[in-house]
Amino acid sequence: ADRFTESVIREMTRLALEYDAINLAQGFPDFPAPEELKQAAIEAIRADINQYAITWGARAFREAIAEKVHWYLGLEVDPEREITVTCGSTEAMIASMMAVVDPGDEVIIFEPFYENYGPDAILTEARPRYVPLYPPDWRFDPDELRAAFTPRTKAIVINTPNNPTGKVFTREELELIAALCQEWDAIAITDEIYEHILYDGAEHIAIATLPGMRERTITINGLSKTYSVTGWRIGYAIAPPEITAAIRKVHDFLTVGAAAPLQEAGAVALRLPRSYYERLAAEYAARRDRLLRALEEAGFGVYKPRGAYYIMTDISRFGFEDDVAFAHYLVREIGVAVVPGSSFYENPEKGRQQVRFCFCKTEATLDAAAERLLRLRERWA
Repeated sequence: ADRFTESVIREMTRLALEYDAINLAQGFPDFPAPEELKQAAIEAIRADINQYAITWGARAFREAIAEKVHWYLGLEVDPEREITVTCGSTEAMIASMMAVVDPGDEVIIFEPFYENYGPDAILTEARPRYVPLYPPDWRFDPDELRAAFTPRTKAIVINTPNNPTGKVFTREELELIAALCQEWDAIAITDEIYEHILYDGAEHIAIATLPGMRERTITINGLSKTYSVTGWRIGYAIAPPEITAAIRKVHDFLTVGAAAPLQEAGAVALRLPRSYYERLAAEYAARRDRLLRALEEAGFGVYKPRGAYYIMTDISRFGFEDDVAFAHYLVREIGVAVVPGSSFYENPEKGRQQVRFCFCKTEATLDAAAERLLRLRERWA
C-alpha cells in the first residue's frame, strides 16, 4: 500500500463537502435515476429478494446482460459460463486482474488513466508499464505501444470511452492493440462503462468483437454511469469460460456477491428501449457543451471529449505552481471542486498543469459552477 495513495477523487469530494463547494470532481450524477429502475428495486425488496443471489450473479440479470450485449455489441455470450456479476466495475477490474495476472507479470496501462488501474496492477504484484496518450486528441504513439509489449506482458487495460480524457479509441487503434495482444499472447481487459456516452459521431467499438480477440478479452461494464446509479455498485465482467471460472473464484472470496434486489432492477435497466440511450447521449452532449463554454470563458485550455462525461483542462494560464495548489485554491476560494491532473499519471509532473472536471450534473449545477469560475478571469484578464 505504500506504493500508491488513497483516492484523490474521493479526497476532493470530502473537501467539497467541507467547503460547501460545487462538486465537479467525482463522477456521480446529481439528478435522479430512471423511475423504472427505482420502482423495480423497491418491488424486488418488497418481494423479499433480500438474501444472497448466486455468487456470480442472479440468472435473470445475467440473461439480461447477454441480451443487451448481443443487440449492442453483436456478441453471443453464454450467461451461465461467461458472465460474472460484481460489486461495481471497480471490483470487476481487480477481480479480473487477480484472476489472470501473476506476480512478476507486466500490465500495460495507457496514461492518463483512471486512478484505480495502477494500484490494481500493484496489488496483484505485477509491474505496470505506462504508454502515454498525447493531447490534444489523446493519441498514442504506435511505436511506444509496441515497445511496451515484452515476453512478460500478461494484459493491457483499455478504457474506452476514456476517463479522464474523453478519448474514444478508434477501430484502427484497437486493431493495432489486438494484433499486439495476439502476437504476445496477452489478454485485453477493457473498461467500457461509458459505452453509451458518445459525441460528435464517435463510435464505441468493443475490442472483443475484433477477429481473434473474443477468446482473449475481458469486457468490464456496469450500471453506474449509463443508468445514473453509482451508489448501487453493480458491475460485471464478460470473458471466455476458462477466464470466467477464474474471475468467479476471486470474486467469491472478495465480496461473495452483489446486492440481490439491485440485480433484479438491473435486469429492468438493461431492457430499457433503445431510445433511452439516444436521449442519454443527447442530454450529455448538451451538458458537455455547456461546461466547455463556461471553462473557455473562465480561461481554461480545454480538451474536447468525444465520450464519457469528463473534461481535461490546461490551467497554465492561471499561474499556479501545480495542479494540487490550483485545485485546493479552487475548492476553498472559488467554491468548485475538481480533480488534480497529476492523480491520473504515474509521474505527477506530467499532470501538474491539468485538472479534470465532470459534467454529470444538472443545468442548474453547471450554471452555478460557471458563475463561480468566472471569478478566475481576474487572475489573467
